[in-house]
Amino acid sequence: MPNEQCPWHKSSYSGGSGSCVEVAEGSTTHIRDTQHRAQAELNLPAHEWNALLSILTR
Repeated sequence: MPNEQCPWHKSSYSGGSGSCVEVAEGSTTHIRDTQHRAQAELNLPAHEWNALLSILTR
């Protein structure tokens, strides 16, 4: 679960479409839907999150 060392922030990759994602980055990256925060979140090791961003931003 995110804490003071890795707080939630809106992902800069969300754009302005209203379909936003929030992330809390640390040794594990936590990802959740901004509009449905109480629902499940996705948790990835930091290296997997970075690999995903690398692929998506090519």
